[in-house]
Amino acid sequence: MIKYDKFTLENGLTVLFHKDITTPMAVVNTLYDVGARDESEDQTGFAHLFEHLMFGGSVNVPEFDTPLQLAGGENNAFTSNDVTNYYDVLPANNIETALWLESDRMLSLAFTDKSLEVQRSVVIEEFKQRYLNQPYGDVWLELRPLAYTIHPYKWATIGKEIKHIEDATMNDVKAFFKKFYTPSNAILCIAGNLELEDVKSLVTKWYGDLPKLEKPLRNLPKEPEQNEFREKTIERDVPANAFYYAFKMVDRKHADYFVYDTLSDALGRDKSARLYITLKKELNLVSNISAYVTGSLDEGLLVISGKLNDGVSFEDLDQALWNELEKVQKEQIHPLELEKIMNKIRTAKEFGDQGILNRAMNLCSYELLGDASLINKESEMYHQITPEDILRVAKVTLNKTNCSLLKIKSTNAK
Repeated sequence: MIKYDKFTLENGLTVLFHKDITTPMAVVNTLYDVGARDESEDQTGFAHLFEHLMFGGSVNVPEFDTPLQLAGGENNAFTSNDVTNYYDVLPANNIETALWLESDRMLSLAFTDKSLEVQRSVVIEEFKQRYLNQPYGDVWLELRPLAYTIHPYKWATIGKEIKHIEDATMNDVKAFFKKFYTPSNAILCIAGNLELEDVKSLVTKWYGDLPKLEKPLRNLPKEPEQNEFREKTIERDVPANAFYYAFKMVDRKHADYFVYDTLSDALGRDKSARLYITLKKELNLVSNISAYVTGSLDEGLLVISGKLNDGVSFEDLDQALWNELEKVQKEQIHPLELEKIMNKIRTAKEFGDQGILNRAMNLCSYELLGDASLINKESEMYHQITPEDILRVAKVTLNKTNCSLLKIKSTNAK
C-alpha cells in the first residue's frame, strides 16, 4: 500500500505527498498535462522543445542545473504524446532548492533569443541523430500516420518534420508556455522523509503566489473506427527486415485497458510468450519478436514487432503470425498460463514500486487519470482478469481490418 496525502492550492496546483522514511533522498516530480497531442498539426514538436527550454533558465534563476547540483541533486525530464514530466532527486534536507527552482520556471521562463536558438539546435540534432540517422529510428514517424488518420497521435513526440522546429518563433513559444505551463495544468508530487505540514508550508511559500489561470480545455478530434487493413513498405539501410503490426485498442482509462495489457504479455512479453515460442523457437522465422501496448490516454495501439531471420519472407511471417492470432481468438488462454503472466506482472510492479522516483511519477500519472489511489488498485484490477476477458478482447481486436502494418525492407537483407 502506497500512502499519500493530497491538497490543492488556490491557484489550482494539485499536490501529492508520499512519506518514505527509508531513504535520505527526496523527489520533486512535476507532471504537466500537455503532450504532442496538444500541438497544432502545422506546429509539431513544441511539447518536446519545451522539455529542453525549461532547463534554459527562468525569470529569477539564470541556470537550472547548477543550484540543484550544488544541493547534491540531479534532474531530468521526458515528453510523450500525452504528458511532459520533470523530476528532481536530491537530499531531503535540501528539498527547498528543488521547490524554488521548479516554482520559478513554472512562474516564467527566461525567454531569450539565445536560449531558443540553443535548444532549437539541440532538438534538431536529436531529430537527425535519433530518428533519421539511426537504424529503425523513423519507425514511429511512419507508423503513426499509418495507424491514425485525424487524431494528433498521427505524429511522433519529436514532431512531424524538422521544419516545424526551425520555424518556431518567440511568440509561438511564449503562447505555448502561457497556455499549458500553469499551476492548474500541473500535478506536483513530493516524496521523501518529510512531514506533511512542512511540505504544505514549503509548497505554499514557493507556489502560492503563482497566478491562477484556467486549465486549458482539450477538444481533440476522435479517431474514426478503423475498418480496413492498412499496409506500407519502406526501404531502409538497416541490418534486417522488420515488421510492426499495430492494432487499435482502448484508451488508458477504459475498464479493458488491463485486459489488453495482459493480452499483449501473453503474445510477446518475453521468451515464454506465445509468439516467441512459435515464430522464433519452433518455426525459426524471426530473430526477435515482442508485443506491447502504448498506454495512450486516448485510443492506443497494441503493437507486435520484430525482425525477420535471413532468407525469411514477409509472406511467410505474415501467414504464421495470423495463424497464431487466430488461435488466441478461438481458444481461451489456460488458467495456468494466465497465472504465470500475473505473477510476472505482480513482480514487475513490486520491483518498480521500490524506487521512490517511480512511486512519485506513478502517483502523478494516476492522479492525471482521475484518482491517485488507483496506484493501490492496479494489482487487483489485473487479478480480476479471466480467460474469458482475454478471449473477448482478442476477438474484437486482433483482426486484419483493425490492423496497420509497417514493413521495413532492408537494402542489405540476404
